[in-house]
Amino acid sequence: MKLFEMNHVQKSFNNGTLHVLKDISLCVNEGEVVSIIGPSGSGKSTVVNLIPRLYDVLGGKVTVAGVDVRDFDLKYLRQCIGVVTQETYLFNGTILDNLRYAKENATLEEIEAACRIANIHDFIVSQPDGYNTEVGNRGLKLSGGEKQRISIARVVLKNPKVLILDEATSALDSISENAIQDALENLMDGRTSIVIAHRLSTVRNADIILVVSDGKIVYVGTAAYLTDHSIPY
Repeated sequence: MKLFEMNHVQKSFNNGTLHVLKDISLCVNEGEVVSIIGPSGSGKSTVVNLIPRLYDVLGGKVTVAGVDVRDFDLKYLRQCIGVVTQETYLFNGTILDNLRYAKENATLEEIEAACRIANIHDFIVSQPDGYNTEVGNRGLKLSGGEKQRISIARVVLKNPKVLILDEATSALDSISENAIQDALENLMDGRTSIVIAHRLSTVRNADIILVVSDGKIVYVGTAAYLTDHSIPY
């Protein structure tokens, strides 16, 4: 079933002088994993930021379940979408405080279950203060991989219908990246997911791959075809 569409979408900045997206059209079905790849500055993040209305289109429209996103209650729309980015946002407080930001009334059992999915529970309980461990301002007391897995657990608690992973592992070293790959796969299971990446190797299991270049979609298809036919990305 069709979940959302973009129809001839255009987006500009700087009072229309910087054209970032130029006639973008795509369709995503419920339960699909769609990957968007392309060089830095090609417009990948702008495409997905239109879904929760972090930006509004200049031309065309974005629809969810056939309804223009501009017609949704903004709070409701954003409650349905979970985002994991390369920049992890943790505030000064405990691990428990940061997790409950996603679901204020979450029980400890729900929180522990989410952390097991994110492969971070064992680390948390190994700390002297467990879930009451202070993370420091912006999570400075934790490693990049630890912060990212807490961010993943927070999205699991939110339980969104749509998941957006925007370069979620690009800021990590290879060891940390491997450590959270299973957590991301657990998170995507059964959800409609959009994965943004620089490298084709990170999105080979996607149902559909979109290659974006200079604000346009230049290829739609599979990873195998992209590789076999030397499509530039």
